[in-house]
Amino acid sequence: MTDPDPQHAALDGEPAPAVPGDYRLLLPDGWFRILLEPEQRDSSVAALVDRQFEGVDNAPHLKAELRNDLLRRAAKAYRNGGIELYLGLQQAGPFTIPASLLVTLAPLKHAEPLPLDALARSLAESGPVGQEVSIGELASGPAVRVRKQVEQPGDGSDAVVRLSTSVEYHMPVPQTAAFLLLTFSTPLEPLADAMAGLFDAVADSLCWTE
Repeated sequence: MTDPDPQHAALDGEPAPAVPGDYRLLLPDGWFRILLEPEQRDSSVAALVDRQFEGVDNAPHLKAELRNDLLRRAAKAYRNGGIELYLGLQQAGPFTIPASLLVTLAPLKHAEPLPLDALARSLAESGPVGQEVSIGELASGPAVRVRKQVEQPGDGSDAVVRLSTSVEYHMPVPQTAAFLLLTFSTPLEPLADAMAGLFDAVADSLCWTE
């Protein structure tokens, strides 16, 4: 992040807003954070798996399968620049409603902040057919929102293509050229609209902190 321009503050007679040092998000109950740093990843995943299988002693294969899947996802998120990964495992009766949130600090590709309309236009031109790209106002400021369907990774044993709903929020970090990217996903297509509404609420809860 870069420091705000002191000359700008002098011109308008008011102090320029400070570069935020962090952010806060409000997440629903049933969402769990996985630590992505390699030295913390194993213990974080193990704690989540143990919590999910609490009271179940006869499913070692399922526990190992979940653990390996979570470790793969966490490693991939870390390689792609992720700084936080959350998994939504809310219960609706006997069913689990899966969802995820990956938070990424986008690299600084421009010396000056990229206008949101230019970013929205670039995303619309480069994304898949049928995606929805818009610019909206969140509590933390303006952001570009992208909703699209993406193919779920499979193990190659099933010829059926499964899609998940992804909702992204590209949020400019105040007084910098950086973007904070929130990427939500859910594989439950019948609940896609309801889950997108939940993702909107979580994104709108973000606030910048010192």
